[in-house]
Amino acid sequence: MLRVAKFHKVSIGEFLKGFKDTFPFYKEEEIYTIYDRIMLPKRATTKSAGYDFFSPFTFTLKPGETIKIPTGIRVEMNEDYVLCLYPRSGLGFKYRLQLNNTVGIIDSDYFDSDNEGHIFAKITNDSNEDKVLEVKEGTGFMQGIFMQYGITVDDEVTEIRNGGFGSTTNQQ
Repeated sequence: MLRVAKFHKVSIGEFLKGFKDTFPFYKEEEIYTIYDRIMLPKRATTKSAGYDFFSPFTFTLKPGETIKIPTGIRVEMNEDYVLCLYPRSGLGFKYRLQLNNTVGIIDSDYFDSDNEGHIFAKITNDSNEDKVLEVKEGTGFMQGIFMQYGITVDDEVTEIRNGGFGSTTNQQ
């Protein structure tokens, strides 16, 4: 199997910033504890394509509710690869768990951006069966699959990324 990437934790400073932005009511000591327990993504079996991302804390989502999760994870990968993020299959099947951007796309140059390439997941419980989703700390909720990609023969892009979500285009 071709090895194309390596997961890392973001720095504690970057995690604090991202976590406080989403959950301002947490005390700093609690955030340090959450950071210390972050698990790097891993595959469940030798033939799994997806790397499971584990929740850094316990959360509950009622039908229609959304949460933004600072994973504390960044990824360094070969430049002709992309990490595609999806909900874990079972959670999507049972709860219609959705990533709000449908598929998360993490480009190889995101690793060097101002936010250290901190991967966030914004997810919604889209259940139409009134199912409440509870994800316990350390439980897989999202999976990432590395995909190689190509570019057109006449591609002449020279721009360099410096930022996170939406940093490569003008957002409306």
